[in-house]
Amino acid sequence: MEKEMTVCLLNDSFPPTIDGVANATLNYARCIQKSHGRAVVATPWYPGVKDDYPFRVIRYASAAITKRLGYRGGIPFDPRMQYFLAHQNVDIIHTHCPFMSTVVARILRYNTGAPVVFTYHTKFDVDIEKRVALNPVRNASLRLLLNNINACDEVWVVSRGAGENLKSLGYQGDYIVMENGVDFEKRRTDEQTLSGMREAYHIAPDETVFLFVGRMMWYKGVRISIDGLAKAKAAGAKCRMFFVGDGADRPEIEAYCEKAGIREETVFTGAIQDREKLRSYFSLADCFLFPSTYDTNGIVVREAAACQCPSVLVRGSCAAEGITDGRNGILIEENGDSMAEAVAAACRDRDRLREIGRHAADEIYLSWDDAVAKAVRRYRTVIERYTREKRSRLLENEMRELKVEFEKRKNLYIRRYYRFGRQLIEGKGPRLALKLLSSGKDKKDE
Repeated sequence: MEKEMTVCLLNDSFPPTIDGVANATLNYARCIQKSHGRAVVATPWYPGVKDDYPFRVIRYASAAITKRLGYRGGIPFDPRMQYFLAHQNVDIIHTHCPFMSTVVARILRYNTGAPVVFTYHTKFDVDIEKRVALNPVRNASLRLLLNNINACDEVWVVSRGAGENLKSLGYQGDYIVMENGVDFEKRRTDEQTLSGMREAYHIAPDETVFLFVGRMMWYKGVRISIDGLAKAKAAGAKCRMFFVGDGADRPEIEAYCEKAGIREETVFTGAIQDREKLRSYFSLADCFLFPSTYDTNGIVVREAAACQCPSVLVRGSCAAEGITDGRNGILIEENGDSMAEAVAAACRDRDRLREIGRHAADEIYLSWDDAVAKAVRRYRTVIERYTREKRSRLLENEMRELKVEFEKRKNLYIRRYYRFGRQLIEGKGPRLALKLLSSGKDKKDE
């Protein structure tokens, strides 16, 4: 039986903040605590937050960044937090954000000697460009990002596309792909609940239901979905569209739906934190529209697959990795016309959608239990390698010290040898010379 471990998980966002990386950090902690040992989460403090989890959450000092983003920036040099973390007997540190969380991780490694693993989830160059106005600040942010990533003992990415994006930022090290999972079981919501939802939303039997789940931001590709739905509607397609989530661009997105002429067909639910309620929307939908080229993994695509809901994705995007067009998903080009064709085809043949959805559930679904079990096996490899390298460094230092000591002793014995020869030549006798050789003294020494 393998020894249980203590894993310190760090991320700049964590519930009550809802985003993909916060969700990943939460599920890593839950699965580790349940099956593999002990999880400790370190994350910035939020006003009024209550952490009711089966694992320990250590909140540290933070400050509001912007109201638009809704995030708080952590202060990594909080001495109280560092003291608590240093006394948790941490075996390995796993950071999910390359900024303040990784600074905390580096300090914790210094205090504990535990190795640091970093997971690259998001295209941070896009984030920095959108959120930082001044080029000098952008450049400084990218330098901090790369310095922190390079300082980690192992780097993971959530997809091959994420790895290529990381390389494009200037990272030159190695990485391995470690996919995220989903916390949904592989099942649909019961039919009685779905019938109630269809009645509540007045969904006609001949209407095809489409869905988007995520932050209401333009970079998620929602414009393509709206354009495609509008063109399909103009061609005679009968459909409904649900937008689940919230974000800074939601007012503009709602206004654009009005302008495109599909406002009556769309429903904006806002953010849904209840996971079973969210599952019901995935189960209600006939098709999930996710034309995002920003996302590096797209957990929502696998959440849809858990409910046998097929996804429409942009060909070549990170979210489309592992997708075969027409088999376990639908691939389009990154424009409204291509989306319109996919929407119209979906409305014509819903039986085909259900078949694709079943294949998605069988072929691309990955539970968090399985994803984290794989990560924990890799943790053990990292710890073993790090321990071996640390021992190697200690051995190198010891050998270096021995070499220095040997050089000192070698020079001492060479001097004694020459003194021995000098005493013999001067005729003082071998007994006295041997005595001087053993003591290393002669009259000059005295």
